Amino acid sequence: MKEPSKSDLSLCPKFTQTFVILGKKWNGLILETLLEHGPSRFKVIAGTIKKCSDRVLVERLKELESQGLVDRITHPDSSLIEYALTAKGAALSPVMAAAHTWGDTWISDAECQN
Repeated sequence: MKEPSKSDLSLCPKFTQTFVILGKKWNGLILETLLEHGPSRFKVIAGTIKKCSDRVLVERLKELESQGLVDRITHPDSSLIEYALTAKGAALSPVMAAAHTWGDTWISDAECQN
C-alpha cells in the first residue's frame, strides 16, 4: 500500500474550525463558566476567569456571540446584561465533560500550579 504524500494529508475543515474556536485563549473557560453557572453577568464571568483582562473578555464574548455560541441578553427596563449559551454553545457540554475527564486522568496537581 502506497503511503499518502504530504499534499494528500489534511484535517477536516470543520474539525479544524472547532479547534480554532475552542483553542483560542479564554474561550473554553468562558464556555465552561456559562455551562456551570447558566446565564451570567459580565462581572461573574470576569470573577471566574481572573487572569483574563476585561478588554480581552469583552472581545472574546463578542467573538463567541458572532459565532452563534453565546447570546448577549439585555433586560427591558433595566441595565442588566447577561450572557448565555445558545443551543449551539450548550451542545459543547459533552466536549467539555470529556476535557474534564481527560484532565482528571492526565494532568497532575503540580501542573495546575502554573
